[in-house]
Amino acid sequence: MSARHPIIAITGSSGAGTTSVSKTFEQIFRRERVKAVFVEGDAFHRYDRAEMATRMVEESASGNRDFSHFGSDANLFAELEQLFRDYGEDAGGRMRRYVHTDEGGQAAGTFTDWGDVPPDSELLFYEGLHGAVVTDGIDIARHVDLLIGVVPVINLEWIQKLHRDKTVRAHSTESVTDTILRRMPDYLNFIVPQFTKTHINFQRVPVVDTSNPFIARFIPTLDESFLVVRFRDPRGIDFAYLLQMLAGSFMSRANTLVCPGGKMDLAMQLIFTPMIWRLMERRTQAIQR
Repeated sequence: MSARHPIIAITGSSGAGTTSVSKTFEQIFRRERVKAVFVEGDAFHRYDRAEMATRMVEESASGNRDFSHFGSDANLFAELEQLFRDYGEDAGGRMRRYVHTDEGGQAAGTFTDWGDVPPDSELLFYEGLHGAVVTDGIDIARHVDLLIGVVPVINLEWIQKLHRDKTVRAHSTESVTDTILRRMPDYLNFIVPQFTKTHINFQRVPVVDTSNPFIARFIPTLDESFLVVRFRDPRGIDFAYLLQMLAGSFMSRANTLVCPGGKMDLAMQLIFTPMIWRLMERRTQAIQR
């Protein structure tokens, strides 16, 4: 962690909704005039799209049917931790981008070249699968000043992934189901443990039937959900203010706020904006010393 060069990380599984949370942060950064460096977790996969497809065939042929993007063998955990460490020390580090759609002559599914972190930033913002990973010799979580987990209930997570991969990526239900099953060991070993390291977890809980996610035709809307917000350390959180501003909310535990899903964006704005103010104030004070 660094007062001068803070790091915020959003971590969650594929289909969890981390991208939507990132958009809320983009709005806050723009409104508060915070200069942020954005880092995508996809950029720290070990293999590009074609290489990963080849590697998966090889692993499967050797008897390893659990090889996935969730695990350590398919990711550059050491390089991601080094970026966080370097940024915390002097706002430096090396990063790259994963190209999602063809751009500038570079094919989708590939990586840009490694380069230096852009200068003159005030914080680093990470969004991806592994913002709080801790393994033997690797502790990415310890470098992060504000760690946020995005954790919809598992059936909702699968519905969102199925819907995205089928409609946006033209995958079949069978292929998406196979991916979910293949990733399950790495999901349990690398994704789930992160949520004990996070400072705040956002979990969307639908109030409609999601008992069979593989036949669901629609994603439950925000208005068909509750949002469960759990704070690891509730000290300093103005719950009375949040309950007043978020009509229909209640406290289910001393550190857990439950609010209507339709108020998710407002809840994130109310919760995260003061936290970003504090990070920026602490940064200013550290620089002035």
